Amino acid sequence: MSVLVVGLSHRTAPMDLLERAALGPEGARDLASRVGAGEHVEEALVLATCNRLEVVVEAGTFHGALTEVGERMCELTGIPREQLNPHLYVHYDERAVSHLFGVACGLDSMAVGESQILGQLRDALASAQQDGRVGPVLNPLLQQALRVGKRAHAETTIDEVSRSLVSTGLDLAATVLPDLAGARTVVVGAGAMSGLAVATLARAGVRDLTVVNRTAARADRLAGEHGAGTGDWVDVLDLAAGADLVVTCTGAVGHVLEADALQEARAGAGRVDSPAVLLDLALPRDVDPAVTGIDGVRLWALADLQREMTSGSGDGAASGSGDRVAVEAVRDLVTAEVATYLTERRAARLGPTLAALRAQAARVVDQEMVRLDQRVPHLAQDERAEVRRTVQRVVDKLLHTPSVRVKELQHGGEPADYGQALRELFDLDPAEPAVVRTAPPEVTAAPISEASLPSAPADRGARP
Repeated sequence: MSVLVVGLSHRTAPMDLLERAALGPEGARDLASRVGAGEHVEEALVLATCNRLEVVVEAGTFHGALTEVGERMCELTGIPREQLNPHLYVHYDERAVSHLFGVACGLDSMAVGESQILGQLRDALASAQQDGRVGPVLNPLLQQALRVGKRAHAETTIDEVSRSLVSTGLDLAATVLPDLAGARTVVVGAGAMSGLAVATLARAGVRDLTVVNRTAARADRLAGEHGAGTGDWVDVLDLAAGADLVVTCTGAVGHVLEADALQEARAGAGRVDSPAVLLDLALPRDVDPAVTGIDGVRLWALADLQREMTSGSGDGAASGSGDRVAVEAVRDLVTAEVATYLTERRAARLGPTLAALRAQAARVVDQEMVRLDQRVPHLAQDERAEVRRTVQRVVDKLLHTPSVRVKELQHGGEPADYGQALRELFDLDPAEPAVVRTAPPEVTAAPISEASLPSAPADRGARP
């Protein structure tokens, strides 16, 4: 197994670049399809969120897969290679496993510890399974990442650390709208982030809450879960113009709320002098940034919320001692889970080699018995059987100690590939897939064609 992760996130790229690179569900599937069709890629999954675009593949060859992934990302996002490459991070093999487990636990999220990433990762895996893009390597790896993420939230207090984007936005909105509970509020969209927004607003006591979505059934379902009302999509502009607080998070291409249209609608609703707050949680943006020129309107987008969340905290995590303890507990959990996963993987890789070793020993026994029959053709059957059992016992005893020892060494986390040593010593062909050797240190961030890709800093995203 050789897993390669190539991506960009809020840790390595500015929001304007992330916005240009944003892909909706269909765009993510298209990228996975193109990457998966590459000569050097066996399996592929794409994780696309509001602050992350990440491609996970099983690499046939390191450099070949890296080149293909980079080229396909440039094609789908429309971003030239020279602009995209400086912001990409690369994780390979064991480091990729560590990164994926940390992502699933929320350690690499803008809001450290948030659980929304679990649902996004689950959706990405389901899409890849449906399209046949994952198999015996990525499927169990991502399944394990999801289990590790669930453990983090069930067994630690990481949930108490996370301040969601919505919560941060509401704190900012309260500086403009003192009576937040009484604010006329509209949520545009009905996806995962919108669901989080509605739930957070309901917990905050907001009484006048309306959900509007292109697909009315999804809006009805979300609103019904929290006792909110719904509106028609054709009325989204009027609903936004009449609201005190608007939270948007759709997968739309282009602005849902244009500045000129919103200004005109506010005038028609008699709200020219009324304060209003717009929280744009979408990427690409739902709200035209020019709305900040409308009297009384305040807009906070993802980049603004990111600055707010990271101010006073280097990585977005809360700075209290209890929060640090919770984050460290999750990091320890991830470290242990990665070690266990890699140990089990190494042990599994020994299976075909040990089977090949036993098969070769059986062939040797068979060959020697044929030679015995040729030399002593009149040997009695019972005597022949006893000779075979004796030879087999000798072979089994000779193989027992190295077979047990090699398993112990692999379980002990030894860096050497003892399976490869057995294959070389006994000239074995276990008919297992070719294993891509670990990338040399100088290509941890390997080139896409002639350009270079920097790896994410070790304390910012490479390892939890």
